[in-house]
Amino acid sequence: MITRRSFTASALASVPALGLLGRRGWAQGMRDVTFVQPSPSAINSFPVFIAIGEGYFADEGLNVRVEAINGSGAVLQALSAGQAQFGRPGPGPVLAARSRGVDAVAIYNVAARSNFGIVVQDGSDIQGVEGLRGTVIGTGTADGAEVGFARNVLNGSGMVEGTDYTFLTVGDGGPATAAFLNGEISAYSASTADAAILNQRGMAVRDITPPEFARFFGNGIATMGDIIRNDRGLVEAWVRAHMRGHAFALDDANREAALAHLAAGNPQEGEDREFQSALFDAVRSKTLPVEEGGPLGLYPAEVWEEWQASLVAGGEIPGPLDDLSAAWTNDFVIAANAAING
Repeated sequence: MITRRSFTASALASVPALGLLGRRGWAQGMRDVTFVQPSPSAINSFPVFIAIGEGYFADEGLNVRVEAINGSGAVLQALSAGQAQFGRPGPGPVLAARSRGVDAVAIYNVAARSNFGIVVQDGSDIQGVEGLRGTVIGTGTADGAEVGFARNVLNGSGMVEGTDYTFLTVGDGGPATAAFLNGEISAYSASTADAAILNQRGMAVRDITPPEFARFFGNGIATMGDIIRNDRGLVEAWVRAHMRGHAFALDDANREAALAHLAAGNPQEGEDREFQSALFDAVRSKTLPVEEGGPLGLYPAEVWEEWQASLVAGGEIPGPLDDLSAAWTNDFVIAANAAING
C-alpha cells in the first residue's frame, strides 16, 4: 500500500509559490530548509519530492519546504539573498551569477543529459538549426537555463543573437502555444516537460537540436559557498537524502509510490495520470548518467569548460572565470554514494 504523507502549503512573502512540509517535519529537533525550483512542476524536481514523501529528508533531520519561482535567475537570487539553502538552477545561470560575484556552487547533476531542446511545430518547414536564421525563438523566461542552452546551440551554427535571430519571452504552456499560433515565434527553447505539455495540449512539436548537444547537462542542485564552508553537514545531509530519492525513482518497482508523491507535491500534474506518467518517464530519462551504470549526480569537468566557452562566445559573461572549478563540486555526491552504497 502506498503511504501518503501529508503536506502543508506555505509561501515566502517575497517568493510566492507553492510550499510543502513533510508531516514528520513537525517533530522537535528538525531543521527547516527551503528549496527553490524554477517552475511549479513537481516532476521536474522529482528526487526532492520523493525524498520528502519517502521521509529521506526527515531521516536526515531536515524539514524541507519547496518554493516555486520563475526561472533560474530568480532561484539564484533567492539563494544569494538567504531566502533558501538549496535550489535547482541551470549551469549557464550559475556561471553567469559567479561572473557577477555571486558565490553559487553546483553540487548535484540532476539532469545529466540535456533537458532542453529547440522545438518547432511539427508541420514547420524548418528542419534544422540553420533554418532558424532570421526567426524569433520563444523562451519560457528571460534569463532561465533554456535561454543559455539555445544560445549555445545557435552559436555553434555561427549565429549571433540580435543579428541572425532574436529571443522573445513568451512563458510556457498556454502562452507558448498561443505564441506559435499567432506567428510570434518560429521555434521555442523548451525543457523536456515544456515539450511534453505542448504536445499534450495539441500543439505538436518536434526537436531540431543537433544530437551533439545532448552532453550539455541541464539544471542541477546548487547552494551557496558560505553554506558549504560553514554548514558542511547540512549539505552532506541534503545530498544523501536527494540521492536516495533519485535512486528510488529510477527503480520501476517504486513507480506507483513515486507518482503518488509527485501528485501530492503538485496535484494539478496528478489530475491526468496518463500524462503525469508519460512526463515522469521523459524527465526521469534525462537524469540517467551518461555513462551507463555510473554514479548519480556526478558532473563532467569537460562539459563545464564547454558551458563556459559558450557563455563567453555568446557574451553572457565577459570572459572565463578566474577559477571555474569553484563553480561546482563532486565531493558531496562522491561522499553520498559511498555512504549509501558502501
